[in-house]
Amino acid sequence: MKTESNFAVPQRVASMAAKALLAMGLGMAAMLPAARAADYPTRPVNIIVPQTPGGANDIIARQIAESLNKIMNGNFVVVNKAGSGGNIGTEFAAHAAPDGYTLLLTISTHVINPFVYKSVGYDPVKDFEPIALLAVVPTVLVAHPSFPANNMAELIALAKKQPGNIAYAHGGNGTINHIAGEKLKTETGIQLLSVPYRGAAPALVDVLSGVVPIGFATLPSTLEYINSGRLKALGISGATRSAAAPRIPAIGETVPGFAIDLWVGLLAVAGTPKPIVASLEAAIAKALDSEALRKQFAGQGAEPQRSSPADFAAKIKSELVMYKAVVQASGATAN
Repeated sequence: MKTESNFAVPQRVASMAAKALLAMGLGMAAMLPAARAADYPTRPVNIIVPQTPGGANDIIARQIAESLNKIMNGNFVVVNKAGSGGNIGTEFAAHAAPDGYTLLLTISTHVINPFVYKSVGYDPVKDFEPIALLAVVPTVLVAHPSFPANNMAELIALAKKQPGNIAYAHGGNGTINHIAGEKLKTETGIQLLSVPYRGAAPALVDVLSGVVPIGFATLPSTLEYINSGRLKALGISGATRSAAAPRIPAIGETVPGFAIDLWVGLLAVAGTPKPIVASLEAAIAKALDSEALRKQFAGQGAEPQRSSPADFAAKIKSELVMYKAVVQASGATAN
């Protein structure tokens, strides 16, 4: 019978002990992300807003930060990094550490800019981890009261009789309101004259005064003028009518398939631990269940949305396809 030497048993015990320690180490390593999620956040979290302070998305960011501070017992801070149509702040966020301490609260330009700028410095899919879609701000095509057309069908008929003679105002080349006009042109075959302004406010002023007959603008910025008769609403640009103004038809009711909305969403840096993303998504869902926050959103004309990270990711990918097609067909550019 084969027997073990005096030192063989201790060696075998040592080997078994080493394997046990290795298993424990691997188990503890596997638990680290969960532990980080349980402790998160332990220091300030920067929410990058790639636009200037005061806009709807900036205000929504501050409202979300306040809610997350209460729900997660953290210190969420809004940091504005504006410039280049949102590209500067977005690129900054894309290159931050993927640890959950830099988030990006952005709008639809996130999926428009890669096609209207020569270079944006980020990949809208590969560089980010979607957390949640937060809200949609309806966009509407409005007209001066003197404009002959009173609805989308009449506008299309008039534009076909006067190709290139009807101008539409928007807040700048490459903005969602510019792309909405270009999408309308490509999907109906009409010719409209694009008139860019340095911002949405001066564009709206010139539609109100009749300098430009029609223009795309957000519903919150125009609803008062629509209700008072200073503007005519030709159509909401989203897929359906807005709860804030249900009497205004959606453009899609006349132009099947037409749908463009200004959304606001929250993203993390790609590679952020999944448990942290899940923790943030759960906190956002809880925040959006709050009647107080929903009222705050309504004050900005924003309609709260509930989505999973997967739903938001799917929306981003589908809109990239849509905007690429619009830009290629129209030749739209931010330059």
